[in-house]
Amino acid sequence: MKHLIDCAMKRETCDLVIKNARVFNVYTGETEEKEIAIADGHIVAVGEGYEGAREYDAAGKVALPSFLDAHIHVESSMLSPEEFAFFSVAHGTGGIVADPHELVNVCGIAGAEYVKEALSRLRCGEVQPLDVFLQLPSCVPATPLETSGAKIDGRETEREITRDLFFGLGEMMNFPAVLAGDEDVLRKLQAARDAGKPIDGHAPGLNGNALCAYRAAGILTDHESLTPEECREKAARGMYVQIRCGSSTNNLEDAVKAVDGFNFRRFVLCTDDKNAAELSGRGHLDDAMRRLVALGMDARYAVCAATSNVADCYGLKDRGAIAPGCLGDVVLVDDMKDFDVRAVFKRGVLVAENGKTLLEIGEKYLPDAVRGTVKIKPVSPADLRIEGHGGTFRAMEIMPHGLYTTEVRVPAPKGILDVKGTDLNKLAVVERHFASGNIGLGLVKGYGFRGGALGISVAHDSHNLVVLGDDDGAMARVCALLQEAGGGMVLVHEGGEEVFPLDIAGLMSSLPAAKVVSRTRAIAERARAMGVKEYYEPFMTLAFLSLAVIPELKLTDRGLVRLDKYDFVPLEEKFS
Repeated sequence: MKHLIDCAMKRETCDLVIKNARVFNVYTGETEEKEIAIADGHIVAVGEGYEGAREYDAAGKVALPSFLDAHIHVESSMLSPEEFAFFSVAHGTGGIVADPHELVNVCGIAGAEYVKEALSRLRCGEVQPLDVFLQLPSCVPATPLETSGAKIDGRETEREITRDLFFGLGEMMNFPAVLAGDEDVLRKLQAARDAGKPIDGHAPGLNGNALCAYRAAGILTDHESLTPEECREKAARGMYVQIRCGSSTNNLEDAVKAVDGFNFRRFVLCTDDKNAAELSGRGHLDDAMRRLVALGMDARYAVCAATSNVADCYGLKDRGAIAPGCLGDVVLVDDMKDFDVRAVFKRGVLVAENGKTLLEIGEKYLPDAVRGTVKIKPVSPADLRIEGHGGTFRAMEIMPHGLYTTEVRVPAPKGILDVKGTDLNKLAVVERHFASGNIGLGLVKGYGFRGGALGISVAHDSHNLVVLGDDDGAMARVCALLQEAGGGMVLVHEGGEEVFPLDIAGLMSSLPAAKVVSRTRAIAERARAMGVKEYYEPFMTLAFLSLAVIPELKLTDRGLVRLDKYDFVPLEEKFS
């Protein structure tokens, strides 16, 4: 402490002084032409006339606090944790509140331990370039309507939440159980409250008394707001509204309409799911701020949503601001419009410059717990047949650019259904954790795919295999190839077979990021050429068709689910 004081008083030389910066103050909204003095990894002063063992000329760039992602699933990038850090750090991200929900649904707690350990081993100079605040997943499985690779009940939550490994409790997606007072769910919430740890939420469309009840349970955040009115109501009830800018979905326009000069402190930025192509191309939270400002949000509010508001939300008292006592986590950008990142400092160490991280990734950490996780009972074409009896079939129709589906009815002629030449595709969800042989069958209307089958082992949230096509033989072949690869993305068509393995839990690739980007793009473009509509992402849209917590109609390995009933419904209604 004395050394920090002596550096601030100019009695001692600082480790680093960033000179000629325009420092944005998250407390006042003002920008000051000042120097940033850093010692022992902490900011000791924002002032003038400081000397440092190292000095960095900001050349008039705007200095911002490092960006904090309020909610992300690293797995959704399809990158290893190390490769994810390589991209995100270059774009100014200094910390993430990470929910390893996907990995834990496949591998159990070992999946969370993997993320923490992999990121903890990274070094850039003497510092870990990306801090991870790990949430204990609260919904494993997400619902009782599917088969996952692990189960974490209230008793295990009580045991695990006290570990230093976990910063808080991950998104409570099972909001119906919260509102119903389910004993096991309340046990999880109480365990987090007793441990003094934050609880993240997931509550699309919740309002009124139900919202009050959800908040009264101690749930702090939500990233599923559907309208500006819902954003405002959640903020008014004391929640932090997470503005989501992900690859699959976002609520930026709704948030811009909801934020004002009084409530802006209740909004925080998150990405939730961000794929490798967008991370490498558009960026991370810098992209989110850029898009918010383009939509009309005050740039000062956008910056606070990615910095100080996140720190306030989660009680990170030494982050989120450029001020004495805070960590020396600083990002230099050209301006507060485009947010082009020019330099990134972590605890006073330069970790990225001009879009390039100074991080060198050596051998990746790949424990046995996250390898060889795809185990299925062999699937034959006969297992995928759908037979009609003269009624109507329920089919999913996916909302453009979104995750929500609606139920539509199509004729169910008597006999074996052949979807070739129609606007229907078959959909299968194949259980892949215990080789049980469970296969859920359904139909998708309007996807556009023709001439074979495609499938993926990323399928929220239990991550069974999801396969779509118009040919039973091709669909069965996709299942076999996914097992052989240990998970991944597979496309089968008349011209051949294409496979991109996801060898880490069937969710992520151990390949370098550039190869992940190029190969996933190539296989997606090939699938797109087979007719997938422009407003669907050929593979990743499939990954959400088994997510039985988002309306209206979804498919799990155990059958077709209606979310308003929160129960199974038959594929065919014989007398409708």
